[in-house]
Amino acid sequence: MPTRHEPPARRSRWWVGAALLVSLVWLLGAGPLGAFLGRLGEVQTNDPGAFLPVGAESTEAGELAEEFDRGDTVPAIVVLSADQELTETQLTDVGALGERIGDQPWVSGAVVGPVPGTEDPSVAQLIVPIGSENDTGDSVTELRGLLADHSPDGVQAQVTGPAGYAADLVAAFGGIDSTLLVVAVVAVLVILVAVYRSPLLPVLVILASLLALGLSGALVYAAADAGLVSLNGQSQGILFILVVGACTDYALLLVARYREELAARERVPDAVLAAVRGVTGPVLASGGTVILGVLCLLAADLASTRSLGPVVALGVAAAMLAAMTFLPAALALCGRAAFWPSAPHRTREESGNTTDEVLRQHPFWGRIAATVSRRPRAYWLGTAALLLAAAVFAPQFSAQGTGQAEVFRTEVEAVDGQETLTRGFGADSSAAPALVVAKESRLDEVVAAAERIPQVEEAAPVTEPGPPGAEAAPLVEEGRVLVEVVLSADPESPEAVEAVRDLRVELDTVEGADALVGGVSATDLDTLETAQRDFVVVVPLVTLVVFLVLIPLLRSLVAPLLLMAANVLSFAAALGVGTLVFDHVLGLPGADPVVPLFAFVFLVALGIDYSIFLMSRAREETLAHGHREGVLRALTVTGGVITSAGVVLAATFAALAVIPLLFLLQLAFLVAFGVLVDALLVRTLLVPALSLDVGPRLWWPGRAARTR
Repeated sequence: MPTRHEPPARRSRWWVGAALLVSLVWLLGAGPLGAFLGRLGEVQTNDPGAFLPVGAESTEAGELAEEFDRGDTVPAIVVLSADQELTETQLTDVGALGERIGDQPWVSGAVVGPVPGTEDPSVAQLIVPIGSENDTGDSVTELRGLLADHSPDGVQAQVTGPAGYAADLVAAFGGIDSTLLVVAVVAVLVILVAVYRSPLLPVLVILASLLALGLSGALVYAAADAGLVSLNGQSQGILFILVVGACTDYALLLVARYREELAARERVPDAVLAAVRGVTGPVLASGGTVILGVLCLLAADLASTRSLGPVVALGVAAAMLAAMTFLPAALALCGRAAFWPSAPHRTREESGNTTDEVLRQHPFWGRIAATVSRRPRAYWLGTAALLLAAAVFAPQFSAQGTGQAEVFRTEVEAVDGQETLTRGFGADSSAAPALVVAKESRLDEVVAAAERIPQVEEAAPVTEPGPPGAEAAPLVEEGRVLVEVVLSADPESPEAVEAVRDLRVELDTVEGADALVGGVSATDLDTLETAQRDFVVVVPLVTLVVFLVLIPLLRSLVAPLLLMAANVLSFAAALGVGTLVFDHVLGLPGADPVVPLFAFVFLVALGIDYSIFLMSRAREETLAHGHREGVLRALTVTGGVITSAGVVLAATFAALAVIPLLFLLQLAFLVAFGVLVDALLVRTLLVPALSLDVGPRLWWPGRAARTR
């Protein structure tokens, strides 16, 4: 270790060597790890089971119902249509096509059909059982290729059904590896060039983000491959966005402090060390808040919600590490040249500058700070009233779920094929019965109870295979029977969900039946109820965790309470505006039940960052200059960097909208808009004005409360 007695030249050589070593470790270590980003698809799980509620009745019933599947398959429905009634020749050709399909290795069992349409004779269907041991997406891709090559002349073939929807969902996530990352990085690069007006510094920040992304991709791949975490397409998309956005935010904070220190110090290494010391606390608190906040999702019962927490936590940890190790090393190597062509030079003593001088050095933010300081109560009351006006609409946010056809924002073959199928076979073609698993000894009572529900058209047990027309015995597996309950309502409609609720209540009256209800409608009901339960459990947990992080950071109890109240109000305002935009501007059909929870976790965990950056600096300045001066100086010197960080994070989350799924569009808008509200209104007006109005009591019981 160098000592204070070593000559400057020797100390400089040591610094250069250390910085070069750290940079090379990142470039040669994390750089090649970027290859794992392209391999995350290998460990993704996008099948419906990845999004089911853990331990819910529909999940348990579905697992038991699989025992009654005589061929464990995922059905793909091939819909064939023509401009006019299908001829006998065409139907014969379709039958030959079905035989060709049946010869494929991924088909498990006999292909059923062709079945002519009952409502429109220009439509027919083939039912293709795809073995569950095969990759559904790959199998459907091969099936569609085979249909394109061998469909009869004049006949259009489309693949829908469970397998078709699953394949199109996987395809919707196909742009994550390239399109999403390119859009996010380009948006960040444009903003950084505008902020820094330097060609080199934005490259260093982007490089740090990409290295963090490479490291996080490798960590998530290893964890998913070992079965420690579950990864799906939506988690991967959020991971990419959050790593780039968070690392850039931390980098902006470090660079801004580094520029300040260069104006106060002669030597670049001293400025780098001072900058790292100055931002380590806020960055650790910010990153720790996000990590602990998303890990609270482990308390959720919905599988897709629970799996997101560890994935995102690994990404944020990698972002913090890259921003606080690689970037300082790169800045030390580049020195003042990183800011070329407007490199800062030493212009003042480290302890110099009065508050008035600080305000004059930052004209725009100095004017804002001075304006807020003249009438702080009016500003925080006005800002709070504006946010409350938007929050009034939050309770109207519709998160009751949507049908599988409404999940996609672009045309997909499965949705188009289902519409053709409905045209040919009527609305009943999309009907999916509720599945009741019960004790064999109570079969008659279970059927009678189910048929007492007004919305039930028919209830019958699954029977042993036998010749057509023969009366077959119920199929029994380990003392249980499977009863298919046909509902009169569309299985994804609210009426069907209510029918399942009534069905469960009625079946509970059958003593000893141990009846469990599953199926599409039951899954929708359990998903909705589980998501509502998760919101009630996770939201207070996240709020408590963030509050506990703020207490040691700010050495106060009052300030954390005010910051949490401000950020919860900000979330409610974002949800209220989202309600207006989704319902009256975009005309969206509804929202996934987990959207409010995800939006809350990200907005509180990320939005509090800007208050952390502001108030940690305010406390530092308060200890040196007093409360009022400290708040004004903090608002002035952090204004530009926090605004830039908010715009960067909002732009990166907005990039999620390029994935053509309704859930990610809604999450992208809510988080992007909410982050801008936090960065531009809450941190700029509400928190500083409230801090000035409360006075030094804001820091109670810490030492800063006793400053004058």
